[in-house]
Amino acid sequence: MVGARVLCCGLAAAALGWLWISGPAAAVELTPAQEALYTTVSIFPPSGMSMTVCYGFVCRRREVLDFGPADRAALTKILGTGRGSSAAERAAVQKAVIWFDRHMGPIIGTDKRVANADIRALDDKHNFDCWDTTRNTTSLLLVLQQWGLFKYHTVGDPHYRGNALVLQLPHNTAVLVDRATKTEWVVDMWTRGYGQPPDVKPLAEWIKED
Repeated sequence: MVGARVLCCGLAAAALGWLWISGPAAAVELTPAQEALYTTVSIFPPSGMSMTVCYGFVCRRREVLDFGPADRAALTKILGTGRGSSAAERAAVQKAVIWFDRHMGPIIGTDKRVANADIRALDDKHNFDCWDTTRNTTSLLLVLQQWGLFKYHTVGDPHYRGNALVLQLPHNTAVLVDRATKTEWVVDMWTRGYGQPPDVKPLAEWIKED
């Protein structure tokens, strides 16, 4: 495994540790930008059976989430509530991210996490930075896509914003793309605390925020 030092969520994140995880089978098909989410921290991409959950800032801590029959049934039911329209599907995605947050929180300690966490929180072991939430949310969306649960969207490439000239801090997010309109929608859980719905808004709006 390799170490890395990156700027995220406004401040420099901690260096990566040397960690080993087992490789999942039948990995999902990825774009180069999606693949980079995993290769840059030396983890395997998600499959239809499991995903690596990153936490501790820049994936310094990791836990493998193996999706059992009950997990798949729960997520399938959640996404089923969004079959009526693209807006309903995005609302269902919010609920799926809440499911993920509440499912993993007691296991890895992120049930104590706070919104907008970075190195200033002085509590990396209980928090996600925006790199962690981008990887985790993208992974979850890719799994849902692999299961054929999206009717109106596909998983897009993660997006970055940050402009020091206008005091806009660095930030990253996962993205869904509307199949019909090609509109990109961010799915951003970093700005919300434990168990809260992630921000879901047009990328064109998100990219201009501070």
